[in-house]
Amino acid sequence: MPTKRQLLKAAALLAVTPGLPLRAAAESNVSGEAKKPESQLAGIQPISVAERQARVARAQELMQKSGIDAIVLEPGAAMLYFTGIRWWRSERLTCVVIPRRGELAVVTPFFEEPSVRESMTFGEDVRTWNEHESPFERVAGVMKDRGFKSGVIGLEASVRWFVADGIRGALPAFRLESADPVTRGCRMIKSPAELALMKKANEITLAAYGKVYEQLRPGMTPADVNGLMREAQTALGGQGVWTMALFGEASAYPHGTDQPQQIREGQIVLMDCGCSVEGYQSDISRTFVYGEPSKKQRKVWQLVREGQDVAFAAAKLGAPAGSVDDAVRAFYLKNGFGPDYRLPGLSHRTGHGIGMEGHEPVNFVRGENTKLVPGMCFSNEPGLYLPGEFGVRLEDCLYMTEDGPAWFTVPPESIAKPLGRLA
Repeated sequence: MPTKRQLLKAAALLAVTPGLPLRAAAESNVSGEAKKPESQLAGIQPISVAERQARVARAQELMQKSGIDAIVLEPGAAMLYFTGIRWWRSERLTCVVIPRRGELAVVTPFFEEPSVRESMTFGEDVRTWNEHESPFERVAGVMKDRGFKSGVIGLEASVRWFVADGIRGALPAFRLESADPVTRGCRMIKSPAELALMKKANEITLAAYGKVYEQLRPGMTPADVNGLMREAQTALGGQGVWTMALFGEASAYPHGTDQPQQIREGQIVLMDCGCSVEGYQSDISRTFVYGEPSKKQRKVWQLVREGQDVAFAAAKLGAPAGSVDDAVRAFYLKNGFGPDYRLPGLSHRTGHGIGMEGHEPVNFVRGENTKLVPGMCFSNEPGLYLPGEFGVRLEDCLYMTEDGPAWFTVPPESIAKPLGRLA
């Protein structure tokens, strides 16, 4: 079964009567016929060419400060972020070189040039190589033409070994270092346009939860529920949809298990799902109970919900990101869970950075000293897991503003009203 890592307004939610037990809500639509949701992408604004050009200029400023003469990006989130180029990785290198001064350049196979140019949003310098030639010599040519004879080349974190090795061989007078001071320095702080796209992605995922919640039935398997959630998010306009559904004891495993599962009376249904809009991600987890919750399920669910509030309150401007995780663990310890990462308790970090990738630096995790500043975005997911019994995870993403944290989606009110709403 795929895991979360492998997959990398409230109207829709009001379709379920507030406070109605999950079994009753499902049985109220016994025909199983659900109205197909309509796309919610109308009016969205993609990232502009001007914003991408400003990102490159910012990267060049950070290169000056960091002593890096150029950065190299392979296809993926970073290339899309800076250039708008949507491409894929193969054994044939396509890369972007952003020098400390001058125009960026694209290196790509000769036969791919027309398609690469279609994907480009700005820039004209495309350097091609044929099958018998080395793409790394083209990278060396970019550096020579920009006036660099020696120095430092920064590699984006996901650049593959054969690329690093090839660049090293073609540019022996250059030292290779991490491009993190540049790429992270740009991508960690989201612009208003980026936040708007993330809000839309979260809106789609939350609305999809409302649709799927109505359709849950006894005997459904994780594959059944995942299929419903994929269909709903896609119909609403989500791209790159991913889903995870865990029932009963399986919910105590944060990223799942291959053990057979079916929805049964009184059972936990834990879902962790998301999608992207114009490359920007959502990530929302919800925990339901099919039928009437037990006293223990109610208690643990409520503690997790309070844990979200503890994390939100601790996310203060200027505070180290790790202090958010510390606050949640102290709260759980007072309530008999833990200590630290021990089970029963919270075995994973309280949250992760999010943006164009589902998991980005920095994280709400012990020891993370990066200070919280406006524009940072995080998941808030302080789950509790009881091996052999069940787990509860509620996850909503937040972003830092000049006034402190703000929700993309507001967490659910109670186990009887478990969907939440848009901020």
